[in-house]
Amino acid sequence: MFSKFLHHQWIGFWRSRNKGGTIAAQVILVFFALYLIGVCFLLGFVMEDLIDKFLPGRDVFTVFNGMILYYFAIDFILRLQIQELPTLAITPYLHLNIPKRKLVNFLQFRSLMSVINIFPLIIFFPFCIRNIGPEYGNFTCAIYLTAIFSLVIFNNYAALYFKRVSAENIKIVIPAILLLAIVGGLEYLKIFSIAAFSDQLFSFIVAHPFAGLVFPLLAIIIFLINDRYLRNNLYLENLSSGQEKKSSTDYPFLDSFGAAGTLAALEIKLILRNRRPKATVTKALLLLFYGFLFYKGDLIASNQFGKMLFPAVFMTGNTIMIYGQFMFGWQAAEFDGMLANRVQIKDFFGAKLILLTISASVLTILSTFYAYLSWKILIIHLAAYLYNIGVSTIIVLYFATRNYKHIDISKGAQFNWEGVSASTMLLALPILLSPYLIYLPLSLIGPYWGLLGITVLGIAGLLSRSFWISFLVREFNKRKHKIAAGFRERS
Repeated sequence: MFSKFLHHQWIGFWRSRNKGGTIAAQVILVFFALYLIGVCFLLGFVMEDLIDKFLPGRDVFTVFNGMILYYFAIDFILRLQIQELPTLAITPYLHLNIPKRKLVNFLQFRSLMSVINIFPLIIFFPFCIRNIGPEYGNFTCAIYLTAIFSLVIFNNYAALYFKRVSAENIKIVIPAILLLAIVGGLEYLKIFSIAAFSDQLFSFIVAHPFAGLVFPLLAIIIFLINDRYLRNNLYLENLSSGQEKKSSTDYPFLDSFGAAGTLAALEIKLILRNRRPKATVTKALLLLFYGFLFYKGDLIASNQFGKMLFPAVFMTGNTIMIYGQFMFGWQAAEFDGMLANRVQIKDFFGAKLILLTISASVLTILSTFYAYLSWKILIIHLAAYLYNIGVSTIIVLYFATRNYKHIDISKGAQFNWEGVSASTMLLALPILLSPYLIYLPLSLIGPYWGLLGITVLGIAGLLSRSFWISFLVREFNKRKHKIAAGFRERS
């Protein structure tokens, strides 16, 4: 039955209307994947030399042991973004007289057919065979290989399970983000180290090889959990539209905004029910850890806020940039109907501003965990937040009146360039760089004066929001027919 399912997908691919573009994209991805495989294979063979070169004096096996769990921790986070759910592959079979067990097995094993699962094997296996075996014996080497292979399986099914569960209940994403933030903070403060823990764990396995069998056990457990979830939720209504989402009346805090609040509530439902906007918003949550690359103790102690302003603006407003760059493409499918109906464009822009303000507020609240590094970061984030909701939102919506690219919101976001143009890619530059036009001159007086200037600019943008909405409406009316014509064109 497994071979029949694959055969049907193969036929479906060649019978699809847009197979030409799909083949071209697949050829590019295959060449890219082969290149990465080659790089990983070479990396696996020269890993010992690289460790000696870049970490002289460090024990090679200690470094290697510390890399294993660290790699798979990053691998899990990346899988949440790029690993696709193979659910829709079996949707046409659900009404047929096919045992559910066979459909579930197909989903389970098809998910393993991903190039992502090959990378760790070709990175770690050559080192284990060339170094672990001769040093510690073939049995210990076999345990290492089994553990690494089991971690690949574990990450594969753990990421799929988390994505399926979070698609039904987005509330579980917040605790997961907080858990990652705590682990990242402990790592940053050197209280807990994933690399040190990984080294201790695999050093223990070297001394007690049978302890390594816990990894296959974990892989089997997560496989069974995923299997049980699929068997209990393998219904057509669960795989198509998902569970019933909240209606606009379920957001009472938006009622006070009138028609704009209703439109904002409808767009929240659009985000929750469609793959690409939901993936875009989820990506924004993961970018909250961007600050760990910039927030260093010496910069904080010396009040070098200019070097920390860039990540602050980015983290507190990345939904404005990432989600906002495709305005109004999210409504491309019903844009003609919106123009024909009695929808006030002023309310339409008001809804966008409400939505972007809510998203920036949520990100700013979630980013308060950086306060354990220093209270100064909270001041930087507050200034960046006010700038984003007062100025960045206006910049984004202004550029949106020049976006004519259609977007299919039902498609995934990974390797999807639909709706992307030169203007959308350059949109982040004025948002990220314009704060420095205010900060740099005022910082000559003092760094806090620079932050105050940005704060005042953001508050001024908020107080004059009605003026800017009228300005945006005029810009929109100049180009609305051109935008509608662009949205009618399908890529």
